[in-house]
This record gives sequence, C-alpha cells and structure tokens, in this order.
Amino acid sequence: MPAVATCMSARLPKHLDDAAHAAALALKFLAGRSLDDYRADAMLRSAVERQVEIVGEACRRALDESPPLRDRMPEFRLALAMRNRIAHGYDTVDDGIVYLTVTEHFPALVQALARELASFARD
Repeated sequence: MPAVATCMSARLPKHLDDAAHAAALALKFLAGRSLDDYRADAMLRSAVERQVEIVGEACRRALDESPPLRDRMPEFRLALAMRNRIAHGYDTVDDGIVYLTVTEHFPALVQALARELASFARD
C-alpha cells in the first residue's frame, strides 16, 4: 500500500463509519413514517436533517482523505449536495426531497459504505 494511503487509513474508516451510522439513524427515524408524518413532525425533521448533514460532512472528509472514493462511491455526490443544501439553504429545504433522498437513496449508501469499510477489515 502506498505511504499516502497508510497515512490516511487511520481516519478514513472513522469517516466512513460516521457516515454509515448517521445514514442508518436517518433510516431508522423514518422507518414506518410517511412523508405526511415527516412533514408534520418538526422534531423528526430536525433529527433527520441533522443526520443527513453528518452523512454529507463525513463523506466530504472521507473524500479529502481518499479522493479515489469519488469514483467508487457515486452516492457521495448526493450526500454532499444534500448536506450543503440543508446547511447553506436551510430556508429553502424541500421536506419531500429530504424524505425521498433518505428513504430511496440511503439504503444503497449504507450498503456501499459497508462494502468500503469491509475492505479495511481485510487489509
């Protein structure tokens, strides 16, 4: 393994794990909840949005550690975009888009993160 990869490997799994944990929490929070439930519950929206922000920030940090992840993890692009929208466009966040992103795209993201994390267990 190149020296650069060795230097970054200690932090990279942490960022990947942080993203996986936050994505799993967002999915757990929305389990069994409809879009109408989500829209009607300010605390639920806040909790899910916070986890989406964590996912995006952890993905950004992972990409900083390992830019080649961009090609292996296309789901990161959506995670980063959602994080930026919530953090910087808080007043224009579309609840429906957040809900659909989590319920439809986060399961694949969680699986991709698990595969990537498993590669560290083999090394």
